[in-house]
Parts: sequence; C-alpha cells; structure tokens
Amino acid sequence: MGDGAVGLSAVLAAKRLGAARIIALSRNPARQALARTFGATDIVEERGNDAVEVVREMTGGIGVDAALECVGTNDSITTAMAIARPGSTVGYVGVPHDVELSVPGMFYRNVGIQGGPAPVRAYIPELLDDVLAGRINLGLVFDYETDLDHIAEAYGAMDERRAIKSLVRVGAV
Repeated sequence: MGDGAVGLSAVLAAKRLGAARIIALSRNPARQALARTFGATDIVEERGNDAVEVVREMTGGIGVDAALECVGTNDSITTAMAIARPGSTVGYVGVPHDVELSVPGMFYRNVGIQGGPAPVRAYIPELLDDVLAGRINLGLVFDYETDLDHIAEAYGAMDERRAIKSLVRVGAV
C-alpha cells in the first residue's frame, strides 16, 4: 500500500528478499513504472473495497501472504488488513493518522499487525555493499532536485504528488 518513497522501497525490499509476486497499489503511471523497475509484478489502481476485490481475485480468493502499509491513513491500513490472507501479518511503516483498528476483526480473521520506525542503522552494513555495487538503485525515487533556497517548493512538490522524494543539493557539486 503506497507508491511514495517508502512504498517503492518496500517493493524493492520484497524483491530483494525473494518475493515471487509483488502487488503494488498505485494510480500514478510514473510511480507504477518505477514500482515495476523495483520488482512489482502486478499493479492495482483501484482503492478501498474495489482494490480488495481485485487483489482477492488475483490471489484466488485467499488474499496476500503479507501486506506492507506505507501510507498511514485509516483507508490504507483498512485495505491492507482486508487483502491479507488469514494467518498473515500486515506490517505498517506509514506514520499512522487517525487509524482505528478492529481487534475483533483481526482476531476472527487471524491477521496480525506489526510495525513502527525502521531500525535503519541495523540494515546499513548489509545494504550499503549492495548500494555501492549498484545492485540497489534507490536513488531513482529522487525525482526532484533543489537547493536550500527553494526547499519550500520541494516540500510543495512532494505534498502535491508532483515529486516522490526531493534531493537537496548544498553548495557546489
């Protein structure tokens, strides 16, 4: 769930960890293309109940083995919980905004949830070699470049979804 920098990074991570099928939810053609570059095998443009129906149809009515929620909205986490198959886990890394979880719903569907901020420093030793060797090119999410004098425009571009992530250059390059 989510086609921003975190959601696209999740696609890349799922591919790196060996997922055979990776379904990205996105309505943005440029972000869909990047999701495919990072390893997405399927794209779902629908939202809410329509997305749940499409994903369940794609998975033979079962749902996905794992879902990663990278947005933080109630709609996004509700969809992630609904597409998860019984016995699976939904991971959330989107900062929650007004999210309400149905504990009885999770109980009866046997779907767990786990998440929080990533322990980034724990992954650096393993991932840095892959980045330096070019096996991971996460830099593709930086699709807007600015300097410190124009940082407000960079935030505006991300807020308006004209940019995935902004790169701020400081001084001479």
